Amino acid sequence: MVIPKLHPLLSGPVCFLAPVLLLVACFTHAGHGTEHSLPSGTKPNIIFILADDLGYGDLSSYGQKKFTTPNIDRLADEGMLFTNHYAGSSICAPARCVLLTGLHTGRAHIRGNARQGDGVPLREEDLTIAEVLQKVGYTTGGIGKWGLGINETSGAPNKKGFDYWYGFLNQRNAHFFYAPYLWRNDKKEFLPGNDRDAQVGQYVHDLMTREALEFIQDNKNSPFFLYLPYTIPHAELEVPFDSLEPFLGKFPEQAYETAYYNGQLHPLASYAGMITRLDRDVGHIIDLIDALHLSENTLIIFTSDNGPHDVGGANPEFFNSGGGLRGIKRDLYEGGIRVPFLARWTGYIEPGTVSDHVSTFWDFPAMAAEIAGTPWPARTDGISYLPELLGREQPTHDYLYWEFHERETSNQAVRMGKWKGIRHDPDGPIELYNLDNDPGESDNLASPHTAIVAQIEALMVEAREPSEYWPLKTREAISD
Repeated sequence: MVIPKLHPLLSGPVCFLAPVLLLVACFTHAGHGTEHSLPSGTKPNIIFILADDLGYGDLSSYGQKKFTTPNIDRLADEGMLFTNHYAGSSICAPARCVLLTGLHTGRAHIRGNARQGDGVPLREEDLTIAEVLQKVGYTTGGIGKWGLGINETSGAPNKKGFDYWYGFLNQRNAHFFYAPYLWRNDKKEFLPGNDRDAQVGQYVHDLMTREALEFIQDNKNSPFFLYLPYTIPHAELEVPFDSLEPFLGKFPEQAYETAYYNGQLHPLASYAGMITRLDRDVGHIIDLIDALHLSENTLIIFTSDNGPHDVGGANPEFFNSGGGLRGIKRDLYEGGIRVPFLARWTGYIEPGTVSDHVSTFWDFPAMAAEIAGTPWPARTDGISYLPELLGREQPTHDYLYWEFHERETSNQAVRMGKWKGIRHDPDGPIELYNLDNDPGESDNLASPHTAIVAQIEALMVEAREPSEYWPLKTREAISD
């Protein structure tokens, strides 16, 4: 294992990681050192846990100081923590589309949330990693928030490779934690006593955890893929009292008045309580895997779909939810798309390692297919990060690309090595940042680096394919 220069996120004026991890950060994993080989013919279990709107700084392993997440931090202590992992988008639906199909938002079919209500589901030809794993013998389960097609469309989860589904289909319903019903496969299952406005009944996050634990128990004797896209800490800010009570009186609260989301007298305490409840339940999953003696045959991944939100009473500035990065959800600055990413696989991932490998959601299908011993059979923008997990030499991306359409004009961003280019209008200027020296994106270097800007501008054209649903919107076109 090499001992390289500390990554800027681990030192300097903006400290992103908790002190306990700083002790191991000096031994930052760089694709060298102990190499682990997969036994031929094995099909390890894969558990992919996806938080909803959890920021880069919302875990204590990434520097959160106002509450702790000891169970999620275990994945770092017993596995690998990534400092340069990126979501597929800065909002929910396209991030999930990218994660499951391996195509970034310049080529993915779903590139926004806005069209989810009028018939833009995943198509039959949009291959998902669940379909690939299903064909090579995995039992596939999805529990949580879908957002890629409602029932009876081509994008329903049971039509996209999932043997079992429990949770939300239309993601607008997923905004509420006492929803009146969830979907079990293609059947709507009502929850007696639930009243989303009165916020009483069964807390749907707890139901998802129960289903996840049962899925693991039921499939412990054969290969399984569990996709667990939780809805915490997406607004509304609501959590049962046992998770709220430890934080009451600890923060300077300003009550949130009822609007689209239900009101909350203690939004800061609720936000902390939601994440610590999520942490508790991730701990239950880890403990079950260990109790079933599956830890050496199970890769557990935890991440978030995009950066932190600021609605429903949430206050990302108070919690430093962005971890010092600029921007929040819906931004293509780092705070909107760089997310925590932790992976544990006992016996294969070196415990306590920190990786600065630049990786992203669209790498996941290639990685999961490689673990399962099968090639990814469709086109992809991804590069498997399995070598990085196993301590081998890791191939890298030439660039990463994002686009976002749900503002007045379309936004685009490219990361190319240490350089990050952003423009807020396809006809507008490109801002340029050196992420090695300036992860907070405070110093626009476009003027002295015109050649780099030109390269990034060319990639913004090269990376995307036209979409009838998400055309690039320019200010000039809007004014016309």
